Amino acid sequence: MSASGGTKAIVAALAANLAIAASKFVAFAFSGSSSMLAEGVHSLADSGNQALLLVGGKKAQREATPQHPFGYGRERYIYAFLVSIVLFSVGGMFAIYEGYEKINHPHELEHWYWPVGVLIFAIIAESFSFRTAIKESDPLRGDLSWKEFVRRAKAPELPVVLLEDLGALVGLILALLGVGLTLATGDSVWDGIGTVCIGVLLVVIALVLAAETKSLLLGESAGVEDVRKIETAIVDGDTVTRVIHMRTLHLGPEELLVAAKIAVRHDDTATEVATAIDAAETRIREAVPIARVIYLEPDIYSETEAAKGADPEATPGGPSHSPADH
Repeated sequence: MSASGGTKAIVAALAANLAIAASKFVAFAFSGSSSMLAEGVHSLADSGNQALLLVGGKKAQREATPQHPFGYGRERYIYAFLVSIVLFSVGGMFAIYEGYEKINHPHELEHWYWPVGVLIFAIIAESFSFRTAIKESDPLRGDLSWKEFVRRAKAPELPVVLLEDLGALVGLILALLGVGLTLATGDSVWDGIGTVCIGVLLVVIALVLAAETKSLLLGESAGVEDVRKIETAIVDGDTVTRVIHMRTLHLGPEELLVAAKIAVRHDDTATEVATAIDAAETRIREAVPIARVIYLEPDIYSETEAAKGADPEATPGGPSHSPADH
């Protein structure tokens, strides 16, 4: 997995979650706190999620095959989507169920110092993991807000870890609040309410992750800045006079497909056009290194067709024709 996949952040989160999960289950065994049980399952699910991200990164490195000619880059999207499912079912729904049971059948919280001590330890550990994820994400985020970064990132691992860690920190605060109110009032219902809140939070995060990874799975275009760089790189002002239309598609976080219809001069020879296309491909790869699969189709620009507008069936230069049309 490349550095942009956030391997360091994933490993840090995995180590933190395994340690936290063990401590939470111990606290649950001594105190009977449903918040501790829900948080323990949450941390265990998060550990499994990080393992899934590492497996997805490894599988994505496989070489292309005749059956999968564009490679396996989207494996990372698939495993990130699996993470959202695990977080929704194992984390969120289990916590909501456990909290509901605790509200209906409350029991006294025993050995309160166990859950409080574990929660404080977990907050410290999760803060370390969250800090690592932020440091890994900052160079890639650039001028984007955190919300924009999560929505626009093509590598799914860092947004997943960021949202998981944020959810874990907020969940720990909710759990601490539930335990604190239980101790202050003597009513264990608060522990159950805190557990339900944790479950709802995890479900919301899981749905956000599912929506973002679904978009990546369906296929997203290059970012606005990369599209601009590619269009600029294609045109040489001599043989290639303009981009008639262009489509881009992420085959994986670090692999971009570029397909464009380009305008050439009507009196250029086939050799001149072929040389110009080769040169344009070189310029594209220099401008946007992840543009690894490039298809450029030469055509003669038509003002008449251009006047028809942006309708895909009336693209400037005329619609693309399949071999069956010739």
